[in-house]
Amino acid sequence: MNKVILMGRLTRDAEIRYSQGDNARAIARFSLAVDRRFQRQGEEAQTDFINCVAFGKTAEFLERFGHKGTKFVLEGRIQTGSYTNKDGQKVYTTDVVVENIEFAESKSSSGNNGGFSPAGTPEPSGADSGFMNIPDGIDEEIPFN
Repeated sequence: MNKVILMGRLTRDAEIRYSQGDNARAIARFSLAVDRRFQRQGEEAQTDFINCVAFGKTAEFLERFGHKGTKFVLEGRIQTGSYTNKDGQKVYTTDVVVENIEFAESKSSSGNNGGFSPAGTPEPSGADSGFMNIPDGIDEEIPFN
């Protein structure tokens, strides 16, 4: 079984590209900063920066909401690969292919977050209701690719 679940913040806005051809498809690449759960006594907490890629509707979701600092929880699988760079050296890659992604916090619970305030991020619906208003266009479940 190859299954990954991560929670972390985007290190920068998701990079979106579209494939060529008749069936152009969105491809999102991003890095997720994930804090390690445990730390050695006397040491600072450590963070892993994990490269991720998403396709189709999931990539389009990230195009709209994938801004630096946004906290997401995602589910996917690890995929390895390799290619030969322009210098003729073989480069090995490891990415998490995202199959499902959702917000891990509401905008109000993220604090100031460095002044980060993306347009279209869900707002809390009322005092202590525990529910968020869903922005137009994402009221359906995002399908797997």
